[in-house]
Amino acid sequence: MLILAKAILSITLGLVLGIIAGFIVLPFLRKLNARQTVSKTINKRHQLKNGTPTIGGLIFIFPPLLIMLLLWWKGSIDFNSNLGIVIIVFLAYALLGFADDYLKIRAHNNKGIPTLVKLLFQVILAIVFTIIYKKNGGTTALDISLIDFHFEMGWGYFLFVLFLLVGTTNAVNITDGLDGLCGGLSIMAFLAYGVIAFGSTWIMGFDSMAIFSFALVGSIMAFLLFNSYPARVFMGDTGSLALGGALASIAILTHHEISLAVIGGVFVVETLSSLIQIIAIRCFKKKVFPKAPLHHSFEELGWSEQDIVKVFWVVGFLLAMFGVVYGVWL
Repeated sequence: MLILAKAILSITLGLVLGIIAGFIVLPFLRKLNARQTVSKTINKRHQLKNGTPTIGGLIFIFPPLLIMLLLWWKGSIDFNSNLGIVIIVFLAYALLGFADDYLKIRAHNNKGIPTLVKLLFQVILAIVFTIIYKKNGGTTALDISLIDFHFEMGWGYFLFVLFLLVGTTNAVNITDGLDGLCGGLSIMAFLAYGVIAFGSTWIMGFDSMAIFSFALVGSIMAFLLFNSYPARVFMGDTGSLALGGALASIAILTHHEISLAVIGGVFVVETLSSLIQIIAIRCFKKKVFPKAPLHHSFEELGWSEQDIVKVFWVVGFLLAMFGVVYGVWL
């Protein structure tokens, strides 16, 4: 019951502080004219979103940090190296996303940091995480409990970690294309990893990572009050990269890396649809999907934005719950 009480308190604090942050951040972004420039290649419905405030990820970035600081000050949690790693990754990717958003706003276009440069910075941050993880005594073995599989990867594991971090941050970023879509899916993913973290009692800081996950869930809920259709603010790369970095780092630190493919299944499919489309166009001059990523294909088929988001949320919820069963029980 104590675990349930901690989870409820974390989510509630995140929600309340997130709402307060929203009413502070949104007018501030409008005053600074921090507005999104929508690409002209997107359909006409999305052109109506042009000028919507962005960098709204700030709404859910500050509350979890304040909550963890408050709980540490009260002596309710221990500040440990694993929690520190998650927070550092969370903030580092948020700063990278903020730089990208800032350049877009300043230039009044949708380009931001050049793709290869942005990817390079993501890799550098992932390498830094890997070094810290190794110095902190992180295991290099891959375990799949369902089939009783244990494989010592050695240095290969660190390449695997690089792939997870860079892949997850980009996957979450790609999925952020419809009002409320990325936020809702992130809530389910962090809810699942919060439960998994609480069940990983043999790992240092398991409860602190769980509380951080739940505080983030509440904060994203608050963000959705401003981001659900019709969105009054977008999270921008500031938010999406931060969420992807935190999600991957918690998956790695709890040693539930494979669960990420299930819990973040929608993120994976969205990314694969974009990758397949790019390869098909460049190599075969043909499209596999009407438009990529996948959520835009459903738009091309005439689905409303709200219906697409609801269907993706349902799929994301089912995958997240299955991920919890696999990660905690099987």
